[in-house]
Amino acid sequence: MAKLYVGNLAYEVTDDSLQQLFSSNGFQVESARVVRDMNSGRSRGFGFVELAAGEDMTRAITQLNGSNLEGRAILVNEARPQAPRSGGRGGFGGGRDRGRGHGGRGRY
Repeated sequence: MAKLYVGNLAYEVTDDSLQQLFSSNGFQVESARVVRDMNSGRSRGFGFVELAAGEDMTRAITQLNGSNLEGRAILVNEARPQAPRSGGRGGFGGGRDRGRGHGGRGRY
């Protein structure tokens, strides 16, 4: 299986339209997902496509990188593994009292 990063997506691009682009170009798509902002639900302008055959990755990049999808030239690259997150909750420490004597409130 091959996972691709697809960037420079128009806000109107959906999971289905992303899948359709790859399928209509002869690729067997396992999944296609546009990444959305958790608060607004608006597209963040990129997504990921998983192809069934790993050997299709290079061909998909060559064939579709720079192609037009809903008026924008998209970027297609091999997806990199997600970097591990540190700090658990975005580095804010979860509001624990760190022994400062004021219950985690006020200035430090």
